[in-house]
Amino acid sequence: MEFYGYRRPDGRVGVRNKVLILPASVCASDTTRIISQQVVGSVTFNNQQGCSQVGPDQQLTMDVMAGYAANPNIYGTVVVSLGCENCQMDLVVKAIAERTNKPLQQVIIQEAGGTLKAIDKAVRFAKEMVAEASLLQKEKFPISELIVGTECGGSDPTSGLAANVLIGQLSDLMVENGGTSILSETTEFIGAEHILARRAATPEVRDRIFDIVHRYEKALQLVGEEVREGNPSPGNKAGGLTTLEEKSLGCIHKGGHTPVMEVYDYAKQVTPKSGLVVMDTPGNDPSSVAAMVAGGAQVIVFSSGRGTPTGNPIAPVIKITGNRITYANMIDNIDVDASPLIYGGDLKDLGDELMKLVVEVASGKQTKAESLGYTEMAIARVCNYV
Repeated sequence: MEFYGYRRPDGRVGVRNKVLILPASVCASDTTRIISQQVVGSVTFNNQQGCSQVGPDQQLTMDVMAGYAANPNIYGTVVVSLGCENCQMDLVVKAIAERTNKPLQQVIIQEAGGTLKAIDKAVRFAKEMVAEASLLQKEKFPISELIVGTECGGSDPTSGLAANVLIGQLSDLMVENGGTSILSETTEFIGAEHILARRAATPEVRDRIFDIVHRYEKALQLVGEEVREGNPSPGNKAGGLTTLEEKSLGCIHKGGHTPVMEVYDYAKQVTPKSGLVVMDTPGNDPSSVAAMVAGGAQVIVFSSGRGTPTGNPIAPVIKITGNRITYANMIDNIDVDASPLIYGGDLKDLGDELMKLVVEVASGKQTKAESLGYTEMAIARVCNYV
């Protein structure tokens, strides 16, 4: 099975060909928005971090920024910083260079002489990159070059009964074809972590699965909170989920049935052709998806029983629901109806159809989140601002 994509100078393969206008901090985010609006073929995002952060939080932000620039869907990056933030330009550029050798330019607002001069300079850089990117021709690549991130949000019982089961079938097909599938959302392993750990390829991976779950629970307990106070969410409960354990049993279906080969920290670079891997992310959808995209995922497959419009600025997001009522109500947002699986549909046939759609999206077909322009994202945090 093959798709059409773009070979990057670092050897990886993209399914989109965009120029990233990267804000190094919250103070540069409005400026990058204005720049991107003036450059067709560019993307940006609202970075609410990058300053007033303790070391571990700053590292999370740095990893996402570097990972976004390195994601193979990006041709090149124009980094824009204010100049006095914690995530200094030299740190951001160094972090990107450690992950990729793609085109990179930088603009510092305070040194450029203010907003208008910085915009003018960055727009020129970005337009030059877009012109260069337009010269690239798509090539045919095996499915093994794909890293697919899996996510669930706004879950209801049909997520665990159908949509996540179908994503699990896709995960198995990805592994069978030599590709990579990422299972995320550490808080939604809780109560089912022992089941997931049984599938670890090594004792070290098994121990890491237990470690990330226990570490997450303890981090919340340090500030006097419990994960079950916010998970399941009100929407999960309204949809019919009763406990976190019930939600977790549905969540881990997204990992299919193959061994878990590795556990990655938040937003760290995932090695292609790795089979099924886990990434330590929150259950929060935008920050979890952001981590997988920063890790190199070119495509996200996202289930939602209740329905959600969430997208991402870098990677196309395919939406799946196992609830036929949700599919009818939110057909503008949902790409795939998995509800036939509940009413007698064949898992293999539905899995083959989903794999076909992933290949089509990887080859250029827009998802509904893309066509609507949804690009929201977030970055995980350890503690409050300083």
